[in-house]
Amino acid sequence: MTQTRLGSFIEACINVLIGFAINFVANMAILPLIGFHISVAQNLFIGVLYTLISVSRSYAVRRWFNARIHRAAQRLAQEAA
Repeated sequence: MTQTRLGSFIEACINVLIGFAINFVANMAILPLIGFHISVAQNLFIGVLYTLISVSRSYAVRRWFNARIHRAAQRLAQEAA
């Protein structure tokens, strides 16, 4: 069974939103330890930019893998017939 484009997009968004929350908290805790002091607004801005990049990347990778799996399944079905 293949995943729809909408399903891929929803999965990518949920995955990235979970990562965003973890990253946001981690930035606020870790960056000051290494000498970078950023505001919540700066952290949010950086997080939004990286989130947009991550959603795009995750969606593209998911669609690429889905297409490869679908082609492999079709080849196996043809060989078995």
